[in-house]
Amino acid sequence: MNYQVLARKWRPHNFTEVVGQEHVVKSLMNALQHDRLHHAYLFTGTRGVGKTTIARILAKAINCENLQDFNPCGNCSVCQALDEGRFMDLIEVDAASRTKVEDTRDLLDNAQYAPNQGRYKVYLIDEVHMLSGHSFNALLKTLEEPPAHVKFLLATTDPHKIPVTVLSRCLQFNLKRLMPSQIFKQMEFILQQENIEAEAGALKLLSRAADGSMRDGLSLLDQAIVYGNGKVNTEDVNAMLGTVAQQPIEDILTALATGDGAAILDKINEISNLSPDFSDVLQQLLQVLHRTALLQQIPGAIDHDFDVQMISSLAGKFSPEDLQLYYQIGLVGQRDLDLAPDPRSGFEMVMLRMLTFRPAGIPVSPIKIHVPATIATPTQVAVNQSTKVQPDKTVLNQQESLKPLIVAVKEQPKPKASNPQSSENNWTAIIAVLQISGRTLELANNCVLESLDNQACTLIVDPAYFRTSRSEEGLLTALQTYQRSSLKLIFKDQKSVIDTPATQLVKQREDQQQAAVDAINSDENVLTLKEHLGARIMPGTIEPL
Repeated sequence: MNYQVLARKWRPHNFTEVVGQEHVVKSLMNALQHDRLHHAYLFTGTRGVGKTTIARILAKAINCENLQDFNPCGNCSVCQALDEGRFMDLIEVDAASRTKVEDTRDLLDNAQYAPNQGRYKVYLIDEVHMLSGHSFNALLKTLEEPPAHVKFLLATTDPHKIPVTVLSRCLQFNLKRLMPSQIFKQMEFILQQENIEAEAGALKLLSRAADGSMRDGLSLLDQAIVYGNGKVNTEDVNAMLGTVAQQPIEDILTALATGDGAAILDKINEISNLSPDFSDVLQQLLQVLHRTALLQQIPGAIDHDFDVQMISSLAGKFSPEDLQLYYQIGLVGQRDLDLAPDPRSGFEMVMLRMLTFRPAGIPVSPIKIHVPATIATPTQVAVNQSTKVQPDKTVLNQQESLKPLIVAVKEQPKPKASNPQSSENNWTAIIAVLQISGRTLELANNCVLESLDNQACTLIVDPAYFRTSRSEEGLLTALQTYQRSSLKLIFKDQKSVIDTPATQLVKQREDQQQAAVDAINSDENVLTLKEHLGARIMPGTIEPL
């Protein structure tokens, strides 16, 4: 019945077994190799990353009788005594329980005596920041000029509470938080050695829940083994942790990409049956958005990620601008979640906010294109998203091919325009029908249509405009859907005498601004104020309504 928990049973006994702290291990092994050992070391880092473990290994290494490649051999009397906790020259102290100055003085009184078994007498003080100010003062002199046979190994989770006078006398090593992939590999190795069945998905959940701490991860693994009756599976780990698996997060984001609000609410309702922590659900959603944005900008940044396939799928459904917007909305929503009447309604409002504040080119629900009764050809359609005008039934009877509109485009190909200005106007209407967004919409607005038929679409674009392959592919796909044919997209890099839609929009805004300025300057009230009160109009403060 003397069961030993995994965190203690699999505690590293030499530098080679340490996981994720290569920068510290390399420095210590080089110091042993060149015999340049400092008299005081300070190991800092969050809980469970190996501070005390590395300190014990170093104490073993400097006293080992038979170092193997500057690693403790594990077989000599010193190594065995240290592993069994009976090495008299390792004085291990928990500073949290011995904070008084008298305790520190009693401890240091024996420092002058030579070691009993090994070459060095090692003082390992854990959580050293818990010592009182007087205790630090009592330690200072000995710490600065200790006897040649004494080494100090200090460990702390909060180095900011240690006086700078102590810090300046120590060689400091900052231990890193472990990556989920490192914890995952160690768990996998341990379970193989223990002959325990485990699902990879369950270990991924445990690795994330460990939050960078190997000890926390192994403690959770112990709990999962007991909960699963000797097995570790995803369903049991989800129930034990009270977390939601990644699949609902993927489903929610997929529904968000398509603007399907009903699907999002259905998925939230499904999640709520598991009694989750919606703050944790929102945090998972933010993590997925973050990794998706990373993949879009730096493709090799998440090669080590557990969910590369899911992230890659989502990266193709969102534009970079959308991800930045949704991440910011989620971040603000997480801050305000505690202010909501209940966590579920707060989470729902965050998702509804993401649906509401969408780029103009991506509708929340499919937009119906209404055809006025006076139109002559499909290329002269004006799309009105705000006014719902029902088409004349007689027109639909006469031109059944106009339902849906895309089919009409296929049946009635557009001839090559002979009037450049007319082509430009048609291109503006076509852009509105294409329902594109992001950089694809920006590319379309910076082009002039030269010709469009079932075989090819020729666009004139300024040579100075930078095009991306993704935006070109997006525009080609939209045009092929619009024409219902496998047409080719041809770009002509040349200056155009016709204004692009983007240029027209800029000129329109400039005209509106100038009209607003003229209206203010000619207003009688403004003129009276200028004449009698010496008023003046502040530059840049006039904006058109």
